[in-house]
Amino acid sequence: MSEIRIKSLQVSTYIGVPEEERSAPQEVEIDILITGQTSFAEMDDDISRTIDYAEVCEKVARLAAEKPRRLIETLADQVARMIIRDYPANSADVEVRKFILPNTGFVSVRCRAEAA
Repeated sequence: MSEIRIKSLQVSTYIGVPEEERSAPQEVEIDILITGQTSFAEMDDDISRTIDYAEVCEKVARLAAEKPRRLIETLADQVARMIIRDYPANSADVEVRKFILPNTGFVSVRCRAEAA
């Protein structure tokens, strides 16, 4: 199995249940694990046959910034579905970490989307 892993991508978003929490941008961290449709051995060192992880990071940042959301669950699901929709991926696992609660390192959610 060949996987592409993006760790601790930092993006800015307006997120939170209370309106006042959504009034200012917050940094969240996102981990992404993508299982591609093509094995690394089949790619023959050709970038057009893989998933451009720099492009994925840019699209995730744009998606996070495009509109306010109440739930990090929603953002995680939207990121996973975007990857499956826009790239040749069999699956996308996404974890979103939010640094908001006192006395915690972070709160996180995880989700998985799979190609049909």
